[in-house]
Amino acid sequence: MGDFFNTILSPLTIGEAWVMLGWHRLWLTLGIGGGWAWALSIVGLTVVVRIVLIPLFVKQIHASRRMQLIQPEMQKIQAKYKGKTDPESRQAMTQETMGLYKKTGTNPFSSCLPILLQSPFFFALFTVLNNLKGISVGTHPPIGPITPEVATAIESSNIFGAPFSSTFLGASDTPTKLLTVVLIILMSVSTFTTQRQLMRKNLPDSALDNPFMKQQKVLLYLMPIFFAISGINFPIGVLLYWLTTNVWSMGQQFYVIRKMPAPGSAAERALHDRQARKGKSVTPFSLPGLDRPGDTDVQDAPNPDTGTGSRQRQQPKSKKRAKRTGGSAPGAAGGPAKPGSPDATPTDQ
Repeated sequence: MGDFFNTILSPLTIGEAWVMLGWHRLWLTLGIGGGWAWALSIVGLTVVVRIVLIPLFVKQIHASRRMQLIQPEMQKIQAKYKGKTDPESRQAMTQETMGLYKKTGTNPFSSCLPILLQSPFFFALFTVLNNLKGISVGTHPPIGPITPEVATAIESSNIFGAPFSSTFLGASDTPTKLLTVVLIILMSVSTFTTQRQLMRKNLPDSALDNPFMKQQKVLLYLMPIFFAISGINFPIGVLLYWLTTNVWSMGQQFYVIRKMPAPGSAAERALHDRQARKGKSVTPFSLPGLDRPGDTDVQDAPNPDTGTGSRQRQQPKSKKRAKRTGGSAPGAAGGPAKPGSPDATPTDQ
């Protein structure tokens, strides 16, 4: 099974080896040598991988927004078939759900694509770094440009006295153990910060108080334990890759939350406030025929041009404006609308 997995990853493993070597030559040209040249090569490899995945990340953002916008409709479907366990009802619920996905162009699996596609890159780098020792002594075949000579050079280089292919469990020296612990802590902090800003700023208010979100909060605090358990088994080079991609994700998400926030979230309201202060207008992200999360003040009102109902936002009136129009809005304290006025109902007239 391991040989089959390595065969599948072979093109990606060789490609990453070439990218690493290309970055290493660049750093040597710039006068950076030793272990830091290889460390920065891993950072450069991470940047290349994340740049390649940017189009998928953009698709993930749009897919995530669509999933947030269709939640009210999803809840209606679930409520409609709540308690119905017969095959016909389950099939009808599935058909309505799939129809909603098709109508809105939503794919629930699109938001998982970037994470899933990062995994092969991660394991390919793990394969390269984990086999450096075997390549250097001739027990493992070369991986692309990683010949025994290159593998020996990488093996003999280090940062802060810790070799790149060393792991916490397999090391007996203090520098390797200390550097591993520091990298794991930094990975945990960067992941915690990324998820926390997502949960606090970029989710609709309606999504903040439900069982799923409570589970996410528990996972948020369990993540450092996961990193501690898994990180002690990975080479330092892989931990460096992992930390770099976490920092990239944190910066990328900060930009997205600020510039393209989720509908109905605190970040979206903050964006609208910033644009309003600058005198600019913002077109909210929406799907045809669907309510946006958090839009609780949208009501069906008659359209004066067509006489049919349409979605209109009811704007609050100030006291001065209420006096000028002869009172408050229809149905509110302050008296009914005057007969013949645009706000008058058929009873008023």
